[in-house]
Amino acid sequence: MLFPTMLVGSYPQPEWLIDRKKLAGRFPPRTRARELWRIPAEFLAEAQQDATIMAIKAQEEAGIDIVTDGEIRRESYSNRFATALDGVDIDNPGTALDRSGHPNPVPRIVGPIRRRHAVEVEDLVFLKRHTTHKVKMTVPGPFTMSQQAQNDFYPTLEAAAMDYAAAVNAEIKDLFAAGADIVQVDEPYMQARPKAAEEYGLKALNAALDGVAGVTAVHICFGYAAVIHTRPSGYSFLGQLRACTCQQVSFETAQSQLDCAVITQLRGKKLILGVLDLSDMNIETPEAVAARIRRALPYAPAEDFIIAPDCGMKYLPRDVAFGKMRAMVIGAAIVRAEHGER
Repeated sequence: MLFPTMLVGSYPQPEWLIDRKKLAGRFPPRTRARELWRIPAEFLAEAQQDATIMAIKAQEEAGIDIVTDGEIRRESYSNRFATALDGVDIDNPGTALDRSGHPNPVPRIVGPIRRRHAVEVEDLVFLKRHTTHKVKMTVPGPFTMSQQAQNDFYPTLEAAAMDYAAAVNAEIKDLFAAGADIVQVDEPYMQARPKAAEEYGLKALNAALDGVAGVTAVHICFGYAAVIHTRPSGYSFLGQLRACTCQQVSFETAQSQLDCAVITQLRGKKLILGVLDLSDMNIETPEAVAARIRRALPYAPAEDFIIAPDCGMKYLPRDVAFGKMRAMVIGAAIVRAEHGER
């Protein structure tokens, strides 16, 4: 099918599950942030499952083709995995600069980074139990996790990133073994820190994908619109992902009004095209979404595109998120029909 649709990863968590005002009033957590959850610890897992089912059914109702679990169990896209690893002290956190330049509490690396067990496989099994659609799971990238930590052990951040890569590699292989259709690696810090990404980030990312048998994607963006309010008009690290061994690259075009000519640098990749402006609480019309898709079509074959929001929808009000998601599905259908496919 031309122009299939999917989320980047996250969908809004309900207010009864998490304190959304607290969540929005701080930088995305890098350490654990249990104080955000409204549900007592003994009932939290069950509540998260219920909310995950709601996120799955919302995607299905909107007409999404490839479904995620909405990352409902996560306080942020990265911290659930990053804090489950050996070698990090999460009880005595360190400090690192966020991509906005502000200090943020982060895991402190105090020993060799190792994955002690699968982190997301049970989440995938639960997702597959509650949908017949194709499914995607997301994992934080090794470069991004290395930038979201205080390194008190390794001689260099590159060495830390390579051990993060080994942990991510094991997780991805387990996810495919459990039935994932797509696994996406989130690497937003490659855009934020392109020099280090050039020096060792791409190497670490490819190490995370080494030997993986399955469809892999990489997401790179300018940050959550709710947190990062100014966006450059172009990526500082995007074309370089042509050298990544992933099959798909996810990037934003709506919020930054990206010059889509840049995607000619990604020849050979499937393109997860961000077409929803998550900084705007107005719901796009399907025709506006269709116009954003058409902007990209001169630069790659129609069959190379997958349609998605610019980034995770975590911070949006739920009604706005659903409306945007539905507009995206209808907008993709408009362009699909223009190409003779229903």
